[in-house]
Amino acid sequence: MTPVLEAEHLHLMYGARPALHDVTLDVREHEVLAIIGPSGCGKSTLLRTFNRMNDRIPGVRVIGSVRFRGRSVFDIEPTSLRRQVGMVFQRPTPFPMSIFDNVAYGPRMHGVRDRRRLKEIVETSLRRAALWDEVKDKLSAPAAALSGGQQQRLCIARTLAVEPQVILLDEPTSALDPGATAKIEELIEELAGAYTIVLVTHNLDQAERVSDRVAFMLAGEVVEVGPTAEVFERPRDPRTERYLAGRPLTVARRGVRGPRLAPVGEWGAR
Repeated sequence: MTPVLEAEHLHLMYGARPALHDVTLDVREHEVLAIIGPSGCGKSTLLRTFNRMNDRIPGVRVIGSVRFRGRSVFDIEPTSLRRQVGMVFQRPTPFPMSIFDNVAYGPRMHGVRDRRRLKEIVETSLRRAALWDEVKDKLSAPAAALSGGQQQRLCIARTLAVEPQVILLDEPTSALDPGATAKIEELIEELAGAYTIVLVTHNLDQAERVSDRVAFMLAGEVVEVGPTAEVFERPRDPRTERYLAGRPLTVARRGVRGPRLAPVGEWGAR
């Protein structure tokens, strides 16, 4: 079966600074893949590569292959790609508008104008995000008035409103209290049956609770990937074992060797 997303021999630099080195990783249909590792190891960079968010950063250079359903992401128009591969960021980012208009924003951008259809999309998306019952009587209220946890679920609803196939979650609970975190984790488990989810998290307990597979990254490389229980209980690489045990890791910074790194959009291999 063709993976939904896959990176193959992916290198990425921010200017002269290497961020990803020879990353090969696949994401499978309707799984929750958790990417773990210490701060600065490249987790978020890899996540943003899947839907070309790194394009917006000046000086980014890449080589290798990143594919969505077998097609190079650099052959897909960015807006179209991000509709299919949606992203929710570390901190809630509601737009300065009403709850309704936040969720309806994406469908409107993609040409939906019928008010009845928009109402259906908003309700369905808020229900999928487990937020409908809490906001159904105040859809015209400012989204900024919601709690942090509600705002994050609103951002998930906004992502769901354009009917993506993949949801990228970049530390979605790091700014939330334990109660809100639990609701987001429950939501991830509910959404996993209908969507493919890639979750970046520093919370090892969270990764163990909600993911099907885990990828451990260190210094821009994927050290180990496998079924969650297997990685947590029987890690193959001693670096993974040290990280999961909370022991210090010695990281040797490597220079980028091998093929010339080209600016984004000038890929030599796809």
